Amino acid sequence: MSEPHFNEHGAEVTGRRIFRWDELQTTRWDADRVEAQILTGEHMHLIRAVYEPGATYEMHSHPHEQFSLLLSGRMLLTVGGETREIGPGDGWYAPGGVPHGGEVLGDEPAVFIDVYSPVTTWILDVFAQGRRVDGDQAPPAG
Repeated sequence: MSEPHFNEHGAEVTGRRIFRWDELQTTRWDADRVEAQILTGEHMHLIRAVYEPGATYEMHSHPHEQFSLLLSGRMLLTVGGETREIGPGDGWYAPGGVPHGGEVLGDEPAVFIDVYSPVTTWILDVFAQGRRVDGDQAPPAG
């Protein structure tokens, strides 16, 4: 196995070039009813998040820009001053500093993909606060 490589932000860059989500470490936050997986590159994070039915995607903002794509489920989503119900295939863009969040609608989990840029340690800190639910119990490797 090769030596780990760290980007300019101190985050370990994934060595995976092709991956399946079921091969990656999963982290869970029971209070928020969400679990997620993360891969880190040189300049971005890729996250897959699964929110349980009825869960809240808390309103928040951060200095980094984010693109997201809803893969399954339905959400009532707010980004800045716009609120809409979205479904599979819909997405959103949250520029840095713009509040965004919402709630999961219906009885199906909301599964979405986030891309954050640039790499940031606050995302890694959030993952460090969660509970590992599979794999070797090691922190997620970028």
